[in-house]
Amino acid sequence: MTAANTTSDSPDLVTQLSPSFGLPIAFVLIALPLLFVQIWVAVAFSLFGLFLMYQAATLRLVFTATDLDIYRSETQIRRFPYQEWQAWQIFWSGLPILFYFKEVKSIHFLPILFDAKTLEACLERHIPPQSQKEKS
Repeated sequence: MTAANTTSDSPDLVTQLSPSFGLPIAFVLIALPLLFVQIWVAVAFSLFGLFLMYQAATLRLVFTATDLDIYRSETQIRRFPYQEWQAWQIFWSGLPILFYFKEVKSIHFLPILFDAKTLEACLERHIPPQSQKEKS
């Protein structure tokens, strides 16, 4: 499971997103001044940041020709076929922190723990924005 070239001409294109530790680090850094305001809130923020850091280090999103696969280390833990997707959105594009997508039977919210620009490029390639509107 390795990242492939990101050309839209290849039908067998597989793209693995690189991890991004920006969001987890932000939670840990926000916790530091909170120590002077409310220690329990600071502890909660830092623990959540450490949890997100662990997730960023161990989870991998892999875009294939037919689905989005999620791996923990080398083990595939979820598969989301594109044909079941109805909509997707990356919240706060200037500072992306949340990725939302809706399938036929469920909705999902994921923190941005991977390269947001590559995520958006893969989403636009596999599930173009105009096809989202047609399915709604």
